[in-house]
Amino acid sequence: MINGIAFYILLFATDQWRRVVPSTWEVFPNALSTALQYLSLTFPADHSWTRYNSLQQLIYFLTIFLAAPTSILTGLMQGPAISNRLGWFGRALNRQRARSIHFLAMWWFLIFILIHVTLVFITGARVNLNMMWAGVNNSSWSGFAVLLPALVLVGVTWWWASPFTLRHARLVQRIGEVISRPFGSVTQSWDATSQLTEKDISPHFWPNGTMPRSEEFERMVENNFADYRLRIGGLVENPAEFSRAALKAMPKQEQITTHFCIQGWSGVAKWGGVPMRHILDLVKPTAEARYAVLYSLADGGDGGRYYDSHSLRNMRHELTILAYEMNGAPLSVLHGAPLRLRCENEVGFKMVKWIAAIEFVHDYADLGAGEGGYNEDHEFFGYRVPI
Repeated sequence: MINGIAFYILLFATDQWRRVVPSTWEVFPNALSTALQYLSLTFPADHSWTRYNSLQQLIYFLTIFLAAPTSILTGLMQGPAISNRLGWFGRALNRQRARSIHFLAMWWFLIFILIHVTLVFITGARVNLNMMWAGVNNSSWSGFAVLLPALVLVGVTWWWASPFTLRHARLVQRIGEVISRPFGSVTQSWDATSQLTEKDISPHFWPNGTMPRSEEFERMVENNFADYRLRIGGLVENPAEFSRAALKAMPKQEQITTHFCIQGWSGVAKWGGVPMRHILDLVKPTAEARYAVLYSLADGGDGGRYYDSHSLRNMRHELTILAYEMNGAPLSVLHGAPLRLRCENEVGFKMVKWIAAIEFVHDYADLGAGEGGYNEDHEFFGYRVPI
């Protein structure tokens, strides 16, 4: 994007914009005529050093002023923090619409590159490459003299980088976090407070995650979770166990929010459950407690109990609840019954389903691989992924 901004500035700071911005309607019939010449392999005279033909001008204009901004906008609108922040615009150009448009824009660029590179080489490779790589208009080999070392550099870098990233995945992850921190520091300060209406509820809400497979869980399902107990302990003054009935007797909070999955899909549902703030008031975390670790009754995809951790600030968020209802009905097993977390300022994998226990800890460094959660340990997800 920074490179693109520099390009736009230079384009309009000089008269180069005149080369790519059509000034008459004649560009359209002329572009069609030029396209027919290309398709018949009777290539039009090349004057691109001084001016583009109508087809080139029209395609470059659409690429620079339509496809590129569309790709950037729809890319940004897939970011949960941005989509959630923009209210009605985020709902109008929601994540799924943005994703579809972004996909079409990607295909525009792929086809543009394929045709463009093909024509570069079949309509006079040396002259074209000289214009592009050496800034001269002749048939010498000066363009190749720049292009070939550049291609070798890219190839060697790829050959080195691919095995390096596999051997040092955590290091690459840390580098990526540092690179993205300036932008992330802006979006991560935005808070998720927007709620929707019942007309926004999705007709289908995707399930996700590995289902519990223990005999203990099967017995719970058979008796409608009558013997389910939520265990809460760790650094708290009042360790406790709560039955499902006891949880339902507590203050109830309902909210209609967008669920953002890190895999790219999203959905809207109405959730009902116990505000986590109320649970904190009951168990009273100690001064040493900094994180709440939620353990699932299910294992993760690679084996081992699924868990994730949240800061106490997250637990006190106004839209953080332990949900036992979805869309006005009891929460289904498929979507996390008997109890699942709804922490609406985080993406989906942070919201543990089939909750077995909550432990308050000072640090999560000794849990799993020490990254703060099952997916953070196994799939290099970032610990903090707010919307």
